[in-house]
Amino acid sequence: MQLTEKELDLLQIIEENGRMNIDVLSKMVELTEVETENMLQRLEEKRIIVEYGAVIDWRKVDNFEGVTAMIDVKVTPKREVGFDEIAKNIYRFPEVKSVYLMSGAYDLSVVIEGKSLSQVANFVSEKLSTLDSVISTTTHFILKKYKHDGTIFDQGEDDRRIVVSP
Repeated sequence: MQLTEKELDLLQIIEENGRMNIDVLSKMVELTEVETENMLQRLEEKRIIVEYGAVIDWRKVDNFEGVTAMIDVKVTPKREVGFDEIAKNIYRFPEVKSVYLMSGAYDLSVVIEGKSLSQVANFVSEKLSTLDSVISTTTHFILKKYKHDGTIFDQGEDDRRIVVSP
């Protein structure tokens, strides 16, 4: 779908900050508030704007950190549907946050969240690995997030280590 320059500007602004007030948005794209609201509604209806979200640093919430894992999955694609059918079977699990078709050694990259390492391990061994098309998996656990979707974590904290040089 071909978008106007104003629509592209609007998308870039709300991608950076989806909570911006309509009056501020309309000034930034040089439209009236009604025009901006209508444009947003059209983009939502056409599913160009899929969802509005927040980036949360769960490490700062007591007893709620959880575990995030990135799983490389090698699969056998099925005739006439390719990778789409197996991707759909994977993204239907509630633990799955993202599924991407990848180039390289693995076919799919799956991001999941769980409450513990064992919950993630159970998902991989009991749900993901047992799917017919799955040949192999490699699981990587995220130890710390430095930057996520353009948001840098821990920006305000000073490094208190002593610099040691030879």
